[in-house]
Amino acid sequence: MKIAAIAAAALLALSLPAAAAAPALPKFTDHYAQNGAVKIHYATAGDANKPLVIMIHGFPDYWYTWRNLMAELSPQYRVAAIDTRGYNLSDKPDGVAAYAMPNLIGDVEAVIKAEGRKSAIVVGHDWGAAIAWQTVLNKPQLVDRLIIISVPHPANMARELKINPDQQRNSNYARNFQKEGSEKNIDLTKIYGWMTDPAAKDAYAKAFARSSPAAMMAYYKANYPDSTGNAPVPTFPKIKVPVLVLHGMKDTALLSPGHNGTWDQVEADTTVVMFPQSSHWVEQDAGPLANKTIHDWLNERPVDAKAQR
Repeated sequence: MKIAAIAAAALLALSLPAAAAAPALPKFTDHYAQNGAVKIHYATAGDANKPLVIMIHGFPDYWYTWRNLMAELSPQYRVAAIDTRGYNLSDKPDGVAAYAMPNLIGDVEAVIKAEGRKSAIVVGHDWGAAIAWQTVLNKPQLVDRLIIISVPHPANMARELKINPDQQRNSNYARNFQKEGSEKNIDLTKIYGWMTDPAAKDAYAKAFARSSPAAMMAYYKANYPDSTGNAPVPTFPKIKVPVLVLHGMKDTALLSPGHNGTWDQVEADTTVVMFPQSSHWVEQDAGPLANKTIHDWLNERPVDAKAQR
């Protein structure tokens, strides 16, 4: 049965304590997975015998963006947050082709296998969300539940870039990133200005000092969809697992109409939650509310850890 639930965060808040606070951070453990010649760093928390949740960050970010969601979920789940290639402690291969989507999907698969699993719950934001969509579309056997933050389904994104002048205009930043030499305009000492947590700023400074501006731009050069209006809107197989989408209504990079019709791309239940006061960084702006929304959604759609092995 298909369910399309579009709700405002204000309504969800009715079921939460007025002053909900993030739980204390758990102990994080560093690990590495190997995808061919590329080594991928990831951090974990929680019992290795619990259901596995893989978390994938976007630009400009690193695994630590998920620390509060990891704290929320780790009592019931094994949580693993990836440094995508080019960022922080993961390898930074040269060349745009190294960042093509099949390689990024392979990195996710490598982490799942490194955790001794054949599948996982997959969570992604920004480029991590794009990777998550493409993982379930190209290797559906890897994904048990799909949680997307901000990024529309690729067919819907292509539609918006074809017909929506506002999205076309608001994607100009990505066109600039695709230009030759765009990495020279990336100041690693300033690109974490969106970070609102003062305690995390030092950690971000250190992580970005270890990251590659050329790699960051390669994601756009290798994968950002066409916006000329000439490319046909692609079609994809229907997704067969439950999907949760969270979106900040103040997101200026990815506009909310892109999520219209998401439910038509999914054969399982589909939940779209809009946060009126949140920007592109929903996991930061909505904080405990976003994390509790994810946790409650997963509790209603349990995954057996044994089935993941």
